Amino acid sequence: MIGKVIRMQRMMNPASGHIFTVAVDHAPSYGVLDGIEDIQGVVDRVASAGPDAMVMMKGIAQRCFQPYAGQVSLIMKCSTLSPYHPQNDVWVSTVDDAVCLGADAIAMALTVGCPQQQELVSNLGALVCEAEQVGMPVIVHSYPNGELVPPDEVFTVERVGYASRMVMELGVDIVKTFYTGSAETFAQVVEMASPALVVAAGGPRLETDADVLRMASGVVQAGAAGITFGRNIWQSDNAAAMIRALKQILHHDASVEEGLDMLATESI
Repeated sequence: MIGKVIRMQRMMNPASGHIFTVAVDHAPSYGVLDGIEDIQGVVDRVASAGPDAMVMMKGIAQRCFQPYAGQVSLIMKCSTLSPYHPQNDVWVSTVDDAVCLGADAIAMALTVGCPQQQELVSNLGALVCEAEQVGMPVIVHSYPNGELVPPDEVFTVERVGYASRMVMELGVDIVKTFYTGSAETFAQVVEMASPALVVAAGGPRLETDADVLRMASGVVQAGAAGITFGRNIWQSDNAAAMIRALKQILHHDASVEEGLDMLATESI
């Protein structure tokens, strides 16, 4: 499928082959969090700093993303949770919507270990089949944090590895999942999900900039395809500087210390 190959290549950084994505799709799922009240301002700050891709809902893409068309890859999120159904992602956009927007991939979330899992898996299977017809890569946010999963097991290799392997076997191209805390353990997840690519979810705001950079470095060392950050970008003191520092780590083998030096220099 040459269309899928072209879209996958557009998402990948030519220097490293990694994918650095910034997500701005949080509000429908979690409410209007601090830092994304002005969504056009967020899109402007993030896109102008040049991540490889951004993931967003259809409405943001239609209204806010046009100035950056062709400069940053667009990943359209086609499902969402809400504070009122926190484990049940519902399908809200179609593959045709993604094609019309010029997206390079379509993304769907899947809460593994929730009572609705059979419905969510069925939806994912339908999405994969639909996307295959038009050469659209499928990214699945596969998180083992359903109510049937013990809280102390959510970030384990066994749970994260299963969540990643399951969706690979359903035909997805890229798995976005929880970082397991170290390069060594996350490398096991990458192996379990192969040949699908694995990217780490940035998750909630980390305590320090050093923690953000260390996580990115660990993802690279694990052999993963990349990372997706949201709150750790647009809730940071300088989103553009953080993006530039992360790009050096993900694409140019910079160290955590070099990344911190970049942040310190830009804050002067």
